[in-house]
Amino acid sequence: MLSRCIGIDPQTFAREHWGRSPLLSRATSLPRDFDDLLTARTVDELLAERGVRAPFIRVAKEGDVLARESFLGSAGFGAEMPDQVDSAKVLHQFASGATIVLQGLHRLWPPLIAFARGMVDDLSQPVQANAYVTPPQSRGFDPHYDVHDVFVLQTAGSKQWKVYEPVYVDPLASQPWTDHRDAISRRVDEEPVIDTVLDPGDSLYLPRGWIHSAEALGALSIHLTIGVSSLTAMDVVSAVVDQLKGVEDFRVSLPLGADATDHSEMVARTTKLIAELTETLRERTAELGEGAASGLARRFADRTRPVAVRPLASLEAAEHAGTAVVQWRHGLVATVGRDDGRVVVRLPDRSISLPESCADAVTELHRGLIADAGTLPGLDAADGEVVIRRLLREAVVVPVHLDGGSERG
Repeated sequence: MLSRCIGIDPQTFAREHWGRSPLLSRATSLPRDFDDLLTARTVDELLAERGVRAPFIRVAKEGDVLARESFLGSAGFGAEMPDQVDSAKVLHQFASGATIVLQGLHRLWPPLIAFARGMVDDLSQPVQANAYVTPPQSRGFDPHYDVHDVFVLQTAGSKQWKVYEPVYVDPLASQPWTDHRDAISRRVDEEPVIDTVLDPGDSLYLPRGWIHSAEALGALSIHLTIGVSSLTAMDVVSAVVDQLKGVEDFRVSLPLGADATDHSEMVARTTKLIAELTETLRERTAELGEGAASGLARRFADRTRPVAVRPLASLEAAEHAGTAVVQWRHGLVATVGRDDGRVVVRLPDRSISLPESCADAVTELHRGLIADAGTLPGLDAADGEVVIRRLLREAVVVPVHLDGGSERG
């Protein structure tokens, strides 16, 4: 999916642009447009027929996010929840110049569910998808930066984009643009790095921290922002610090009377602790590294999530496990290992133990094998049926349709 967003080869992008500098790609350099992902017609379908609720929608005008009651309401008998989109209210706000923001479309809209999953596969980073629907000659937000990388995909209309160099390089999630309002105001008085119009099919990559603003031109504008939450060095450091909670020396209380307001005392204690920390890291590097790596894997699994299973289809397949064709659930993070004469599948939230005779079958499924009970390596058909039934019920594998499709979201 990355190749749909950039007009250069992925290796050059990774080397010269990822996390470093913007990249403008015109439609002529890309494989196709983005009409398959979102159009004005499908925006109307989401707003009118899909029961969208907050926080999956926001509405903004001239830099301000509007109050929820101005675009949300109850859906009537049987759906009285007050946080559902009111399409008539949205119409009123849009007609008066407000921008509609549809958030989390990687969880709502099938084409973007599949697209975001493909981007996760290509980037090995968590991905989200939002849509910005702006009326002519309007803007939704003031100049700002994002704390994640974004790919802007123009799907309809045209929008004027201005991009400026960062005032704060590589901001973390806890360092929003509002911490630097004055510096941003001064920066946008300077010459922009990019001042261009995005037309349908164009894309723009922006690393986190790069300041940008956009305004729709003479017609309705729709663009997608594919947000990417990059793994940072601070994420790794935080994962290591989490492991230190298991080290007794770092859980002890400071001496009674330690004064947190005494600057000199706190500097001295901090310096002493840094020295102790350095020694602990030197002595227990492998142990702390192993724990941090496991923690980062759990974090990735929680933020990306595997494709959804279809519960009824999975249970039906389990009832016919002797003939069901299955494959590993796409995006499910797991390790397969042996422990005390058993094969263990370790998932982010639990572990599954099976007889050691199943090791080859489970390992090959994990590697991408598509199989039925009779073709699982190392097992006869009867044992293969038992394994497939168990893994289907545990949502580890999913049914594969004979027409070539599978439960991939």
